[in-house]
Amino acid sequence: MSSSSGPLNEELQCSICLDVFTDPVTTPCGHNFCRTCLNNCWTNTQTCCCPFCKESFSRRPDFKINTSLREVVQHFKKKLKRGRSEVFCDFCDGRKQKAVKSCLTCPSSYCETHLEPHHRVPRLKKHKLINVVENLEDYICQKHERPLELFCRDDQTCVCLSCTEGDHRTHNTVPIEEESRQKKNQLVQTQTDVQQMIQNRMKKIQEIQHSVEMRKRNTEKEKSDSVELFTDLIRSIERCQSELLKMMEEQQKAAEKQAEDLIKELQQEITDLKRRNTELEQLSHTDDHLHLIQMYSSLYSRPHAKNWTEISIDSDVNVLPMNRALLQFKKTLHETLDEKLIQFELTCVQKFAVDVTLDPDTAHPYLILSDDGKQVSLGDIEQDVPENPKRFDDDLCVLAKQGFSSGRFYYEVQVKGKTEWDLGVARESINRNGEIEPSPDDGFWTVILRNENQFDACENSSVSLSLKVKPEKVGVFVDYEEGLVSFYDVGSRSHIYSFTGQTFTEKLYPYFNPCPNDEGKNSNPLIITPVNK
Repeated sequence: MSSSSGPLNEELQCSICLDVFTDPVTTPCGHNFCRTCLNNCWTNTQTCCCPFCKESFSRRPDFKINTSLREVVQHFKKKLKRGRSEVFCDFCDGRKQKAVKSCLTCPSSYCETHLEPHHRVPRLKKHKLINVVENLEDYICQKHERPLELFCRDDQTCVCLSCTEGDHRTHNTVPIEEESRQKKNQLVQTQTDVQQMIQNRMKKIQEIQHSVEMRKRNTEKEKSDSVELFTDLIRSIERCQSELLKMMEEQQKAAEKQAEDLIKELQQEITDLKRRNTELEQLSHTDDHLHLIQMYSSLYSRPHAKNWTEISIDSDVNVLPMNRALLQFKKTLHETLDEKLIQFELTCVQKFAVDVTLDPDTAHPYLILSDDGKQVSLGDIEQDVPENPKRFDDDLCVLAKQGFSSGRFYYEVQVKGKTEWDLGVARESINRNGEIEPSPDDGFWTVILRNENQFDACENSSVSLSLKVKPEKVGVFVDYEEGLVSFYDVGSRSHIYSFTGQTFTEKLYPYFNPCPNDEGKNSNPLIITPVNK
């Protein structure tokens, strides 16, 4: 490729074949190559890495042609091809040779042979030679038939020396080479800007493609989580159904056994009664008077038999044990469903994680903040801090630097080993002087721990919370528009409490209070931790 094609050629040049791109593709690191060149480069290799920056990729990327860059390359090639049109010598007889220079003074185009006098004859040496051009008349002043050697900046047009003695006499004119250099510099800057625009758009394409890929992964994960959730529920239903059917079968077997025993007993009584009836029949027709009198007392008395009037087999199913089973199933199902939904909910809200750092301008003077703004603990002495109207002067509180006036956000705080703490969010205009009683009416939405195991939600009337396990890491989620502030136990992936139906009109700031040290029992810091989504 000719060097005359300039810097743009270098930008559109494959670093493998050193030629203008053919079917350009982009690697994940942002570099471009001919598709064929890159495929050849990665043939018979176990690992794929960028030929330019050597960044390696865990798997071979699935490339698609960069259509935007290809259009730029095609436009450049067409322009380059137009610039290579052939011009022939004006003085060759017979078969004309290609011209190598054009003379603006003559005006004519010359091959190497016929140009020779312009290099030798003193008078011709003064002529204006330029690279060969096809439309030579465009370089000649139509009015004075002299070379266009100057540029009028007032009228923004090319002129000859005769023009500067006439209509352009008082105008600002400069040699055309000087104007060309200036405009070339401007073009180079414009070209740089265009190249930057190309790179920005290519980068944006990669960002969009990456976002789509990430969304696809998240969708697949959520689909998998949903399938797992409902699979667990189906298993619970099937298990309870199996237990219920088993109970019904056991009840039926018990009823059948009872009926079988009763029938046997009835049949035995029938046999005994038939035998007695036979004896009575025989005795009532006997002529043996003595025998009749002797047997009379034993046969005349009413036979001893069970009263079967109240005895029956209930044809209806005994629903009481089944009701108990159904109630237990309902309870188990609700617990399972709540647990799974909370786990799913926590996974969803963790996607709104934000980077939170503590604001030293708000911290109570006795609080010690880490250099990275991620930890806060209570010190033994008052810190030398400047006065600031944003600073808490009584309660051991500190706010985050980041405030939120719309949307949703989430952050997590490690509370492991502490016996007391306050966490939540507060509106910007809260009172920072004197003792604080946090509540929504006063601009606080917090959950607190006291006496090691006493958890409360600081509603306008405090709500005592019963937690199965003591949280070691607490997640705080806010949906500004929905008026929702929720707290989660990250370790057990369970729900702690939610403030609902709130109305937010100001910025909300994450709020922290590590509380007194309690003779060293509560000396652990509150730590803002990264969210593992």
